[in-house]
Amino acid sequence: MLKSPGKPNIIVIIADDLGYGDIGANGGRIPTPNIDALANSGVRMTHGYATAAVCAPSRAGLMIGRQQTRFGFEFNPAGRDTQRGMSLQETTIAQTLKGAGYRTGIVGKWHLGQTEGYTPLDRGFDSFYGILGGATPYLTAIGPDDLHVETAEDKLITRDRLPIFDGRTRVEPDAYVTDIFTDKAIEFVDSRSEKPFFLYLAYTAPHTPLQAPAQYLSRVGEKPSNYHRVYAAMLTAMDDGIGRLVQHLKTTGTYDNTLIVFLSDNGCPSYIGGACSNAPLQAWKGYPWDGGIRVPFLVSWPRSITPGVYSNPVSTLDIAATAAAAAGVAHPGAEGRDLVSLVRDPAAHSSRALFWRMGPTRIVREGRWKLVVVNRSAPVGGAPANRATDDLSRSMRPDGVPAVVSALGQWTLLYDLEVDPGEKFNLAERHPEKVKELLQKWDQWNAGNIEPQWTSRRGVAAEVENMWVEMFN
Repeated sequence: MLKSPGKPNIIVIIADDLGYGDIGANGGRIPTPNIDALANSGVRMTHGYATAAVCAPSRAGLMIGRQQTRFGFEFNPAGRDTQRGMSLQETTIAQTLKGAGYRTGIVGKWHLGQTEGYTPLDRGFDSFYGILGGATPYLTAIGPDDLHVETAEDKLITRDRLPIFDGRTRVEPDAYVTDIFTDKAIEFVDSRSEKPFFLYLAYTAPHTPLQAPAQYLSRVGEKPSNYHRVYAAMLTAMDDGIGRLVQHLKTTGTYDNTLIVFLSDNGCPSYIGGACSNAPLQAWKGYPWDGGIRVPFLVSWPRSITPGVYSNPVSTLDIAATAAAAAGVAHPGAEGRDLVSLVRDPAAHSSRALFWRMGPTRIVREGRWKLVVVNRSAPVGGAPANRATDDLSRSMRPDGVPAVVSALGQWTLLYDLEVDPGEKFNLAERHPEKVKELLQKWDQWNAGNIEPQWTSRRGVAAEVENMWVEMFN
C-alpha cells in the first residue's frame, strides 16, 4: 500500500442506532476499547449532532452536506424505498471526492435509494458491498450457542426483502454480517492504487434484528437480560472491526494521513429492552430531545489534529465540508464547516446555531440554549400523564397524509444545556425573549427548505417528563 504524503485518505464510519452513552469514551458500560482508542488519538466532539433523529434523513444530510429538508428528504421512506430516493439534483460527497482524484467505496448500509440512478454506484461510489435498504439479518441461521432476541420489527427485516449486494449482484454471505463488512472495508483499503481513498463504512450494528454469534456472546459475561447481552455482543463485534481496520492502516503505513470520522446516525431506540444508553441525555431515537439527535462523534487525523475534546456544537453536515476541505476542493452547496478548522480555532465558532425540522417539530440549538417546539398528544389509552414509559403508540400512518400541528396545540420548551443536559427543566416562561429570538432564527432558516417529497408514515405518541407528545419520522 502506497503512503499518501499529500491528500489524506478519508474514512467515515457510521454506526446504526448507537446511543451517546454506549461507548466507553462517553462513559458507557459496554467496553469499546478500539472506539475509545480512536477518541484518544483524535478529538471527541461532546456536542455532535445528527441532522435527524432517524436513519435515512440523517444519512441524506451527511452524504450531501446540506440539511435534508433543503431537498425534501424529511422523513424515512418507511416501506417506500423502491420508489423514493435522494434527489438527483444534489451532489454527494463521494461525487466531489471522485472528481478530486479519489477512489470511492461504500461498505454497509445505504438507505438513500434502491432504483436505477439512485444506488451508490450511481451516486459517486466506485464500489459497493452492502444493503440498499435499512437493515438485514446478521445471521441467516441461528446456532445453538448464538442469540436472537426478537423485537416488533423483525418480521419486516428478512434477507429476501433486504438482500446484500456486491456491486449490483445479489450475494448470500455465510458469516456474521458485521464481520463481513469489516473484511470488505479492509479489502477496499488494501486495493493497490496510487489514488487516495474515501471509504464510507456504514455498519448496520447495533440496529435490529438483535443477533449475535457465540464468539462475541462468550466475551460479554452476565447481563441483566438477553437484550443487554446480545446488544453488548453486537457492539463488541463492531468495536473489534474498527480495531482491525485501524490496525491495518497502521501496518500499511497509511494511518497518520488518514482522516477518520466515527459517529452514529441518531440516538439509540427505546424498544430494545433498555439495552442501550443515551445517558446523560433525554429520550431516544425519533425524539427531538438530545437523546434522539446528539450522537457519539469522533474525529482522528494524526498528521493534522491534536488530540483533545471539543465542546461546541458540531453537525454531521460538517463531515462533507471537512472531507472536501481536506481534499483541497469545494463541495457544492455545503452548509457545514470544516471540523479541522473548528478544532484549531474553537473560540471563533462558539456562537453557532443548528436547526432541525421534522414535520411540525422545530428545534434550534445555539450556544447553551436549545428550543424544542413539538406537538401535544392526548395520553395513549387513557394512561395517566405521569406514566413512566416511552413509545406507547408507534403506528403506521396512511401514505400521503401530511404531518401537521396537532389540534391540541404544541409544547414550547426551552432548555439551558449547560446546567441541564438532560433537558428536564423548561425555561420558556422565564425567558420569553430568548424563545422569540430563536423562533425568528428558525423561521429565517426554514425559508430555505422545501416541502417534504414524501409524507411521514410513522407517528409516535409518548410521554416525556410528564408531557404527552406527538412526533413524526
